[in-house]
Amino acid sequence: MILTVDIGNSVITIGGFDADSLSFVSRISTSCVKTADEYAVGISDVLNLYGVDKNKIDGAIVASVVPPLNTVIKESLRILLNKEPIFVGPGVKSGIVIQCDIPSSVGADLITASVAAHYIYGSPCLIVDMDTVTKITYVNSKGAFAGTVIVPGVLMGLDALTEKTAQLPKISLEVPRSVIGKNTVDCMRSGAIYGNASMIDGMIDRICEEIGEELKVLATGAMASLIIPKCKHGITLDEHLVLKGLNILYRKNKVNL
Repeated sequence: MILTVDIGNSVITIGGFDADSLSFVSRISTSCVKTADEYAVGISDVLNLYGVDKNKIDGAIVASVVPPLNTVIKESLRILLNKEPIFVGPGVKSGIVIQCDIPSSVGADLITASVAAHYIYGSPCLIVDMDTVTKITYVNSKGAFAGTVIVPGVLMGLDALTEKTAQLPKISLEVPRSVIGKNTVDCMRSGAIYGNASMIDGMIDRICEEIGEELKVLATGAMASLIIPKCKHGITLDEHLVLKGLNILYRKNKVNL
């Protein structure tokens, strides 16, 4: 089994792969105050929860957008698995070209999602990744990472509403009965869900117009399953795109271990 770890700003997603089969997925909270030992215990608990013998894990690979946690997670995986994990970044073979002004600045999650999109679904395509922030990535016909749009995430927008206003409450995010809300909670829900769906539809239209062709669109991330069904474009939902990309990258780089 290969352990794949996606370190996001809010959540760390852990997946286990047997060949191309995703055996389990679990999530733990991201915290920059936890020690390597605490993370090792947390990951060990996840493995026990899913009945995984840590001695049967052949290796681990990590994509991180939280640099302060990189050393901590690396050490926690060493403690738990007695193996050196791969971190997606400079020196890791991805099989895709990064076409942007500063290639080293591209997030590991964006590279990993692009790898999965190219090798599993084919290029060209767009990837809508909806987590703490929403990112829309263009992978061109040659499979190259060719740029991204970054906008505030769904929950980030809701948090801004409640923090910057005196009367708007914190709410649970559910699909409202109609686009036009009849009460404060439904008004906020409509703005969050239909507003973000409309933004995604609009950005897809603008990007396709700029590129000059219609593109297949993929979506992933924690918020995608709530928002994407309300989009008017046909979008393929794959919650585990980044984990699948990590599994592909591990196989491409394991000969260097």
